[in-house]
Amino acid sequence: MKQPVRWGIIGSGAAARRFAAALPFVPGAQLHAVWGRNATTTASFSAEYRSHPCKTLDEHLTTTDVDAIYIATLPDTHALYAEAALHAGKHVLCEKPVTFDAPQLAHLLTLARAQNLLFMEAMKPPFFPLYRRLREHLERQPIGPIRFVQAGNSIPDVPSDHPSWHLESGGGSLMGIGVYHAFLAVDWLGPATEVQALGRLSGSGVDAFATIQTRHANGVAQMFCGLDLSTPSHAILAGPGGHVTIHCPWWNPVHATIRYTDGHIVELNEPIEGNGFNYETQHFCDLIRKGLDESPILTHEKSTQVMQILDEARAQLRVRFPSS
Repeated sequence: MKQPVRWGIIGSGAAARRFAAALPFVPGAQLHAVWGRNATTTASFSAEYRSHPCKTLDEHLTTTDVDAIYIATLPDTHALYAEAALHAGKHVLCEKPVTFDAPQLAHLLTLARAQNLLFMEAMKPPFFPLYRRLREHLERQPIGPIRFVQAGNSIPDVPSDHPSWHLESGGGSLMGIGVYHAFLAVDWLGPATEVQALGRLSGSGVDAFATIQTRHANGVAQMFCGLDLSTPSHAILAGPGGHVTIHCPWWNPVHATIRYTDGHIVELNEPIEGNGFNYETQHFCDLIRKGLDESPILTHEKSTQVMQILDEARAQLRVRFPSS
């Protein structure tokens, strides 16, 4: 039997529900408590997922029945709640994008190290079976070093009242969608040395559509994201010996095609259990059991490099959050 990891959730919206729904697929993971600013949705959530509804954040963080906190709120409160949880001695899995900007993230990482606690961004793609199998396959049958990454997605019908349109809550396509693509570029090419961004702002001041080009020591990446256009949502990794297509939607990967320059084609298929949240949660629980304070797969450095790309892209587009 795996050592139990007892979870608390901050937030009671869609992300919190997907996380809770995935926990039964994680051996040894148990949901104990939830707190959210909306008492009605918190009560509904706790009844549905059989967890204790906390009346205050302090009650939630001081309970001895919780080992780790999943932060499922909007980006404007990530740093606030993560800092409170770390001060309370809880391990933290924080929804992406992990903070408003790189300086906020640096502060949290310093605090997590000082507290000897595990802190990880909830970036799910690298933990999916397909993504892991793709890496293993390319080690055995390489296409050469990856020199080009292309990824994008735009959702055509984001409702006008969705938080993605709200500047004060950290909205915009870069924060909600582009963060995935920036991760893919960093994961295969390393840190960006140059960022170029073009885009279109909404009336509220968030980026409704954005394109990003990044230069890395190992290659270049092209990315796009949007809230009001319909586009495909696959990703491409290219090397001198062939290229990989991670099929739509690439951030929930279950199918990839590898085309080699000699005409050889390999199809990889890996169906998922649960809804996909369970894979990053399983990894996080295993790290706690091992006594580690950082993931070797989704390192603090990678999260920082992703945030630096987003920061520079937003600066070039003149997207300015009120509290950052």
